[in-house]
Amino acid sequence: MIYLARHGQTEWNLARRYQGGSDSPLTELGQTQARRTGELLTRLVPDPAGWRMVASPLGRAHHTALIIAQTMGWALAPELDARLAEVSMGSWEGLSLDELEARRPIDLPYPERYFGAPGGESFEGVLARLSDWLTSVDETQNIILVSHGLSGRILRGLYGGLPREAMLTPPTPQDAIYRLSDGEVAQIDCEPA
Repeated sequence: MIYLARHGQTEWNLARRYQGGSDSPLTELGQTQARRTGELLTRLVPDPAGWRMVASPLGRAHHTALIIAQTMGWALAPELDARLAEVSMGSWEGLSLDELEARRPIDLPYPERYFGAPGGESFEGVLARLSDWLTSVDETQNIILVSHGLSGRILRGLYGGLPREAMLTPPTPQDAIYRLSDGEVAQIDCEPA
């Protein structure tokens, strides 16, 4: 079983800027979201024996994982895995939503906007690295995973066998987790603050 969480809100999330492989710190709300995720996971995983925590090495995901582990009372540090990093958007990283829209080629459909940046990753490259991670995990392993909005969408889509377009459009809340188990993906919301 995998419990998949997205990192908490960051300064760039708040400013509506695309982060990709770049980073910005968690906001106060983002830290609260991480604690609430940890509280939810404490109820879902009362005994951490046999569980691992894995996170993207980007600062926002790693920091979120550390807060979750602390909230859960875990002494183990999260394992970092570069295959779980957010999609690199090359020269478009740091742009606001409006700035990116002004640069997006007219023939690049909106859901594909993440993959049209000069120097950015291709969908196929992202799919390959996330598939590689997913195939390295078997159903007998229990993992808490802290990742990102887009890479988390694609990972959920891979696990659920969704087509490309369906992978790029579902919501990516920062106050919910996803249970990936027996080929099914289910959203579990955190308690309201």
